[in-house]
Amino acid sequence: MSPIRNQLVEMIDYLPDQEQMLVFEIVKRFISDDVATADDLQATQDARDEYVRGETVNHNSITVPPAS
Repeated sequence: MSPIRNQLVEMIDYLPDQEQMLVFEIVKRFISDDVATADDLQATQDARDEYVRGETVNHNSITVPPAS
């Protein structure tokens, strides 16, 4: 861990639970909620590979049957 991270961990340990929740909410605001996970990146690569292999379906070839 970096020295600053170590200091943060030690300081947080001294806070009462309620203040820890406040710090948690503040830190969450600095973290993007649209970060790609390892699974997201793998799914994107899989889709690109399928496209290169010609295993995808063109949108124009999809038809919707009429409602009965």
